[in-house]
Amino acid sequence: MVDVAVIRGSDSDTHVADGAEEVLSDEGISFDSRVISAHRNPDELEEYVKSSDALLFIGIAGLSAALPGVIASLTDRPVIGVPVDVKLGGLDALLSISQMPPGNPVACVGIDRGDVAAQLAVRILGIGET
Repeated sequence: MVDVAVIRGSDSDTHVADGAEEVLSDEGISFDSRVISAHRNPDELEEYVKSSDALLFIGIAGLSAALPGVIASLTDRPVIGVPVDVKLGGLDALLSISQMPPGNPVACVGIDRGDVAAQLAVRILGIGET
């Protein structure tokens, strides 16, 4: 079992995922990290989320940033969205993640702040040193 699943939509989001993974590692939080696009690999994403035993998900995505919302639609576990600056300074991704419809809540942290998402995950789970 892992505590946190870190999913990024593209390899280009790795720099943001690295910040999350560093915090989780420093806090002794177990995690699994994957690259799965909500648009290019929807079946793989659904299978992964539904079969994962993670207690919480971090979804990292830019542009339309659909990934965190899709994750939230597939699970009742907490989801933290991290918008990535790809275009428009990341504002498009920030607005997408922060405007999830009722029934699919996603917590949203600042643009490119994978580290803050991991810190929030630690607090939500009530584990670690933070």
